[in-house]
Amino acid sequence: MAQHTSGGADAKSAPPPPEPLGHPAADSHTHLDMQDGTVADAVAAAARVGVTTLIQVGCDLERSRWSAETAAAHDAVWATVALHPNEAPRLGAGLAAALDEIDALAALPQVVGVGETGLDYYRTGPEGIAAQQHSFRRHVDMAKRRQKALVIHDREAHDDVLRILDEEGAPERVVFHCYSGDAEMAETCAEKGYFMSFAGNVTFKNAGQLREAVAVAPAELLLVETDAPFLTPMPYRGRPNAPYLIPLTLRAMADVRGTDPDELAAAIAANTARAFGYAPAGAPGAAPAAPGDSPPVGRDAGHNLKR
Repeated sequence: MAQHTSGGADAKSAPPPPEPLGHPAADSHTHLDMQDGTVADAVAAAARVGVTTLIQVGCDLERSRWSAETAAAHDAVWATVALHPNEAPRLGAGLAAALDEIDALAALPQVVGVGETGLDYYRTGPEGIAAQQHSFRRHVDMAKRRQKALVIHDREAHDDVLRILDEEGAPERVVFHCYSGDAEMAETCAEKGYFMSFAGNVTFKNAGQLREAVAVAPAELLLVETDAPFLTPMPYRGRPNAPYLIPLTLRAMADVRGTDPDELAAAIAANTARAFGYAPAGAPGAAPAAPGDSPPVGRDAGHNLKR
């Protein structure tokens, strides 16, 4: 079969659906608000290939509100809320008020995480570092007080991210979204019990470092994500990403680990539920919690946003 590339007439068209997984899987990080089509269509397309749970991630105040509203309206969707690290320097004097509103959103039952937060030294220059680090520390505090997972965006800031987590005291559940470290950092994360979520870039030709990290990360700390509409896995790099493409990344991870893809899907589904503290879709009871974890939440706890 011919390999698709980012060139040609179909360069911007949606890739075809992959072969369905044999076990339900979860997309631990997606941006439905940035994708074409309706949320219902995205949920249905994902379900057809075995991806039954989506974590919709907020990255500014408006998108965080939308994420919470969307999760309240769709049983297959859970939300996280935060100010992306690049937002902190842009907000200036409005940062404190925005953080307070994120904190209020984080209390909602359909919101299972605080993120994506963290540090990004790729686009923000030295003048923005203080604001980023202040915002990150506030998000760490929110996650601990609200007993929610902390979802970390870490770009060219590994040492400072790990240092601040140590200084502030990490929440019980920490997820490194779109893991970008090497195998040595993966071993450090494993020692601390941090979850590592891998995206479609693990399939890229130049991503040997990420594949080495996948190989050494403990199975119980592995997650998979799309970060859609970004980081579309091979062979469709450059075309729009969406949750229904999770099987491509998951199978690539299984190949690296020498594991059956459906066994890995089952493990990652359980890990995602444990990381975010929800009951897996269709499960009669709650997700098994690790020692010290908060109990899984239900959508009827507290006050929901109106559907």
